[in-house]
Amino acid sequence: MTERKRQRILFWLPAAVFLAGLALLAVLWKGLYQRAAYDQISAFCGIVLDKHPDLEDELLSSVKEFQASADFRLSGWNPAEPSFSSGPSFGPGLSGENFLARYGYESRAFGSGTAEGMSLLTAAVGVLALAVSVLCGRISAGRKHGRIAELTRYLEQVNTGAPGVLVQEREDEYSALQDEIYKTVTNLYVTREEAVGARKSFADNLANIAHQLKTPLTAADLSLQLMEKNVPDSCSIYTGSVRRQIERLGRLEEALLTLSKIDAGTLELRKDAVDVYTVLSLAAENLQEISNRAGVQIEIPDRGCAEFQGDMEWTMEALMNLLKNCVEHAPEGGRVFCDYSENPLYAQILIWDQGAGFAPEELPHLFERFYRGKNAVPGSAGIGLALARSIFEMQNGSLTARNRLEGGACFEIRIYSH
Repeated sequence: MTERKRQRILFWLPAAVFLAGLALLAVLWKGLYQRAAYDQISAFCGIVLDKHPDLEDELLSSVKEFQASADFRLSGWNPAEPSFSSGPSFGPGLSGENFLARYGYESRAFGSGTAEGMSLLTAAVGVLALAVSVLCGRISAGRKHGRIAELTRYLEQVNTGAPGVLVQEREDEYSALQDEIYKTVTNLYVTREEAVGARKSFADNLANIAHQLKTPLTAADLSLQLMEKNVPDSCSIYTGSVRRQIERLGRLEEALLTLSKIDAGTLELRKDAVDVYTVLSLAAENLQEISNRAGVQIEIPDRGCAEFQGDMEWTMEALMNLLKNCVEHAPEGGRVFCDYSENPLYAQILIWDQGAGFAPEELPHLFERFYRGKNAVPGSAGIGLALARSIFEMQNGSLTARNRLEGGACFEIRIYSH
């Protein structure tokens, strides 16, 4: 049975039950009315005969005459036709109805049991029709909810990476939606596989570049050490410049190698309790020489114990990149501020400076690899912020950047507990 036929059945079944109920109600109503009229006439005749037994023949004749007139009325008899009597007569100009009205009787004074029975019968049929309608509605709604739940479970499995299969047993109004979901998910799987392959290829290229840099850098460093021993002091300014460039290239080589490990999923991070104040202090201590040279002070208040689960060394490396960025863009004599807090959901770290802040058009690109803004420090490779974000994301965290209303750039780190 197709879904369309099933829906038609669910639509017409309550209507059929209702119509059948009306027909049954009409039949029962007629029978109940006839029975009530019979009982009332019998009771009336019994009362009259108890008091006047001699009127039995006349009473029987009146009953027959009343029955005949009732049959004529039910069969469509027209009282204007003179061929028939209009029923029992109670004197000049008085019919049975006028006779009762003359003495103050009304129609509602008779047949109260009949009215109650008919009311109960009507209510019963209405309840039956309503129950069938509600049942059919619940069946239809249950089927729809079941299909929606089935599609929802499939999407949840896809989001968690678990294998999911959509099995369609029948055609229904959700079949087109199911087909589109399946096509979309299949395309996403293909796209993800392509992205994973491209990312792995990029990681291999980064690792290859890093290794290719390592050999000449090592040779250059050895040559520079020999030069520093043999050149006069007057040439130390030149050897110092070469030393700084070699160190910069060395940091670039290490950053590229780290990024390649992150992309390949081979960078292993520990899961230890990391105290926020301690890791901030260690990062600032490692940047002491750079901050002193720039004339910038790093301030870290002690807010008490605040911890998260992570890797101390790599977290310190990421924080150093952020602090170094703030130191480089802070004015001489300025300060770089740190603050932190903890709640049941996450540990939060804020780092901001007193500089000019980020250019609005640069904010969407700050964490892109090799991106250098217009105010980038000469010699910067544009890797530090991207590396910092990757490290925090690997520890179930996030890193965002914004401009403060009071001025200056601000980095916000959140490391979630679950």
